[in-house]
Amino acid sequence: MSNNNIPLAERLRPVSLNDYIGQEQLVGENGIIKKMIEAGRVNSFILWGPPGVGKTTLAMIIAKAIYAPFYTLSAVSAGVKEVREVIDKCRNDIHGLFTKSRPVLFIDEIHRFSKSQQDSLLGAVEQGIVTLIGATTENPSFEVIRPLLSRCQVYTLKPLDTSDLETLMKRAIKEDPILKKRVFNIKQTNALFRFAGGDARKLLNIIDLLEQATQDDKEIVISDQEVTEILQENIASYDKNGELHYDIISAFIKSVRGSDPDAAIYWLARMVAGGEDPEFIARRLVILAAEDIGLANPNALLLANATFDALKKIGWPEGRIILAECTIYLATSPKSNSSYMAIDRALQEVNKSGNLDVPLHLRNAPTKLMADLGYHKGYKYAHDYENQYVEQQYLPDTIDNMKFWYPNDNNHERKMAEYLNNIKPNKND
Repeated sequence: MSNNNIPLAERLRPVSLNDYIGQEQLVGENGIIKKMIEAGRVNSFILWGPPGVGKTTLAMIIAKAIYAPFYTLSAVSAGVKEVREVIDKCRNDIHGLFTKSRPVLFIDEIHRFSKSQQDSLLGAVEQGIVTLIGATTENPSFEVIRPLLSRCQVYTLKPLDTSDLETLMKRAIKEDPILKKRVFNIKQTNALFRFAGGDARKLLNIIDLLEQATQDDKEIVISDQEVTEILQENIASYDKNGELHYDIISAFIKSVRGSDPDAAIYWLARMVAGGEDPEFIARRLVILAAEDIGLANPNALLLANATFDALKKIGWPEGRIILAECTIYLATSPKSNSSYMAIDRALQEVNKSGNLDVPLHLRNAPTKLMADLGYHKGYKYAHDYENQYVEQQYLPDTIDNMKFWYPNDNNHERKMAEYLNNIKPNKND
């Protein structure tokens, strides 16, 4: 068994584009990054993609190819002070005699930088003191401040496909100084590629585990059974802090809204298996009940809120049953977004017309001065009239005739509209 302490993924890290696997859209013959390297001019950009697809490696290859000083910071451990210190070093490098290209500053997990940390990068990027290359697994639109984002292109990296993973596996076996001394028996690769999930680092780590678990005089068997046994459990492909988190919750919400209980339960199961925060799911169900079921079935909001409360009391794993019940109930319930649309229409009008005056008769008059100014004068108390309704202005003068709520054609809202129509004919009494 090998005593080498350097992980296979690090031993096999590419040093040039010729060794780089995947991301043909960026580094292939017509790829933008390949063209920038060939031109010797690299602008600041952010690499967005899942773990293990070559973000850090690509940054290092670029810096080496253009003969640029290379600095790296991790957003997990670096603060504003460390950022400024590196920028000062880059400023000195720019005036050095042997510097051909401006320094490259690579920031891993840039989405973890606070606003102040990201602000501290702006000047150096804008003045051309550094070429910033950021790496993130999160959507930059949400995690990177707009001024910095406007100064950087965003390039999306994709998970490695099966062909890429197979190429990487064969290269590891053939070229790694330790693995090439071993005998491999490749029977099946389905489990290996499935567990890797498009992540080069995971693939190489699994092969590393197989090598370390196999005696030196034995052949290393790559099969579905061997891989499954070495990993011991089938970990669901779900990153609750990454982009897949947003994709799956989006599919879940759309399935409930679209009245498809089977799809809704499937996406719920994906979140449960992936270790999603149960309260996050419960909060989404409460919002769904108000936004998409709404007045078509007001009990939906009561059940969703009860689900949230019950989940806190019951805990996990039984809480999954409560979430499943609520999910199916919401998916099979009549739908209406009339309340959601009404508040949005009203907000649009508020943004358009500003702070319109409250009609005097609707204002309280707790003091004599306010009463003398006409506050509350002429207000009609609805309960003093037949059907608890009386004609009266409730909106500001300039929008008195505006309508915001339009009932949908479902049983409950139809009854609400009928009620209003029945009492309003008496409004002039």
